[in-house]
Amino acid sequence: MGMIDSQTDESVLDDATRQRYEADGYLSLENFLSRDWIERLQAASQEFVERSRSIEASTSVLDVEPGHTPENPRLRRLMGPVDEHETFREFALEGPAAEIAVALLGRPARFHHSKLNFKWAGGGEEIKWHQDIQFWPHSDFSPLTIGVYLDDVDDEMGPMGIVPGSHRGECFDLYDNDDNWTGALKDEDVARVPLDTMRYLKGPAGSVTVHNAVCVHGSLPNNSNRPRPLLLQTYSAATSYPLLGVGVNGRTGRASGTLVGARAPRWMTIGGRDLPVAPDWSGGGYTTIFDVQQDDS
Repeated sequence: MGMIDSQTDESVLDDATRQRYEADGYLSLENFLSRDWIERLQAASQEFVERSRSIEASTSVLDVEPGHTPENPRLRRLMGPVDEHETFREFALEGPAAEIAVALLGRPARFHHSKLNFKWAGGGEEIKWHQDIQFWPHSDFSPLTIGVYLDDVDDEMGPMGIVPGSHRGECFDLYDNDDNWTGALKDEDVARVPLDTMRYLKGPAGSVTVHNAVCVHGSLPNNSNRPRPLLLQTYSAATSYPLLGVGVNGRTGRASGTLVGARAPRWMTIGGRDLPVAPDWSGGGYTTIFDVQQDDS
């Protein structure tokens, strides 16, 4: 498997852009991708639109809206595109998305999961105000999500809105007042968020968004006659780990945990103490401590 050039450091983003991300918690990079990448991602996306015509209800891979039919497909989400198509895998683990992740998180960065949200035409569903980190908590707050608009996105299509600087603020309770998980801020919490500073991230096909997992964000319904496919891939710093037993961690796909940009670090810091660690054997290759310690090769 290929890898982004381990000798090329943060060249895809300049210092000012990286500083803007640290200050605001998000980036909007218009026309970032090459035409070749746009066309490859669009073609891969269309393959799943066509595949959805053979299903009547949601599957483990394709999530569809009520009213979906073979003649009138209405997709909500492709689950784990990195695990489902080589183009998405290459883009996230070796291509431009990996390069952005390394530029912002350092080398290497740790891939967590991916998804493709379609937000279909004619009222494709809204995403209420929320933060991401509650869905998949990590051992720090470095996780970020890199989004790619696969088609032109304007105000009518329900672009993502984000509150600058909210990544440094409160982590909100996404349960309602009856203790039911809703995945959205309660109205009384929304009232405390400075929505007057919100920015809607629009742009032509190939534009890229980046937002920290603590940023408050959401989007309105798509009231246009065009779908709004948004490819999303999430990464953290290499020293950040998803906390198992919470949220969707542990259900994030086969590629989850892959390091991009360099080999796995041999050290981590926990509680202020440096700890040398074993290789990652989650994909196999380990038997027992007896074999390791008594290997005569």
